[in-house]
Amino acid sequence: MRDGIVPAGNGIAQTADHDGGAPPGANYRTVALIIACAMFMENLDATVLATALPAMARDFHVRAPEMSIALTSYLLALAVFIPASGTVADRYGAKRVFRAAIGLFIAGSLACGLAPTLPLLVAARLAQGIGGAMMLPVGRLVLLRSVAKRDMVSAMSWLIMPALIGPIVGPPVGGLIVTYLDWRWIFWLNLPIGILGIVLAGRFIADISETAPHGFDWLGFVLSSLALGCLLFGFEMASRSGAAGLAVLMVLTGAVAGILYLLHARRTIHPILDVSLMRVPTFSLSLIAGSLARITQGAQPFLLPLMMQLAFGLSPAQSGMMTLATAIGSFGMKGLARRLLHRFGFRSSLMAMSFLGTVAYAACGLFRPDWPLPAVFAVLVVSGFLMSFQFTAYNTIAYDEIGKERMSAATSFYATFQQLMLSLGICTAGTALHASMVWHARAAPGFADFSAAFWTVTAISLLSVFVNARFDRSAGAEMSGRTTA
Repeated sequence: MRDGIVPAGNGIAQTADHDGGAPPGANYRTVALIIACAMFMENLDATVLATALPAMARDFHVRAPEMSIALTSYLLALAVFIPASGTVADRYGAKRVFRAAIGLFIAGSLACGLAPTLPLLVAARLAQGIGGAMMLPVGRLVLLRSVAKRDMVSAMSWLIMPALIGPIVGPPVGGLIVTYLDWRWIFWLNLPIGILGIVLAGRFIADISETAPHGFDWLGFVLSSLALGCLLFGFEMASRSGAAGLAVLMVLTGAVAGILYLLHARRTIHPILDVSLMRVPTFSLSLIAGSLARITQGAQPFLLPLMMQLAFGLSPAQSGMMTLATAIGSFGMKGLARRLLHRFGFRSSLMAMSFLGTVAYAACGLFRPDWPLPAVFAVLVVSGFLMSFQFTAYNTIAYDEIGKERMSAATSFYATFQQLMLSLGICTAGTALHASMVWHARAAPGFADFSAAFWTVTAISLLSVFVNARFDRSAGAEMSGRTTA
């Protein structure tokens, strides 16, 4: 599942609820539900696709683990183009960019469904990802500029509930489509949803833009794109046989481009990724800890359907019913997150939940055929429940000390690393899976290979516990409504 909800800073209300500039009849609930429509489409696409990977691999005549590129190519496009989303929205207007992004997303979805080969599918996924790169961050930016801090918890509830329907219905829908129809219908489902989103956005969302936007950082965009693209595809190539040399070359190229970008950002007034945001304590700690946790979050939707179908021998429909457990757990947590944060605060809550959530996902590496399927389902529900809390908290506390004037830059920066770490999670899982298969001289992954992959990513995510310990005890007190001594 994606985590995409971020709260507002103080004093940025724009909707009719707060005498803002929204169209007549619009309020923050309406705006949140429209943005949730886009999130529903993106989340549905992501969770449905994961269930279909083995079937797609058979059609494209490749090994199932190699289909990870269908996921990472989309996430790569997100990571590369999200940094531009804030500036583009400021210059051309959030409403116009949001609607155009939805249009590009559904055009890419149509092309994905028509793709006859894996390379063409990857190209279509890149186009789809460019639309998603503008669609979701700009939608978040609309909400950030439309809701006052005092109303953000309510707005988050209106936003997250429809958005969570996608991950809940995605796995079983994907399984049913692959079992009884054709996996291409997975992408065509986006068309009616996207068209509805375009219509509603035109009717209810205000065209919010900056009066004097700064110039676009073209050099920064090129360097950051080169760095992110080479690093991600380098890690992706590491999971493929005979591609070690290319992987090393791409990783080195990405590292050099990243260093050049950091040097450029220090000399630029408005860099496309404002690294100075890392000096804000709550933002930097949320970004670092959340990035570590997202390694597991990115890997789980890739590993779990493969294990259910290839190791357990379940059908796509059965696999889909099993993998929806994490979405159910995530949905169940949303009603409790605010009360837990109010009672225990961000620091204590995140330390406990990051440890328990990581351990719960590590238990997936113990799944074997002698496990009753209800027990497997229960572990996944608990895992989703605990992980959902973490990302609700991370996405909230990150903006506690961010002012209105830096909200656009912070949104783009945070969202970029969200998608980057989700991609890195898939790459890490794929590499660990491939390495274990090579070590055991297996052509197809077995239970031991999946265990190695799960334990590799969860070991990385466990480090987030130590980062969370560095939060101030009073961090986010106003957002959680918790008084401190």
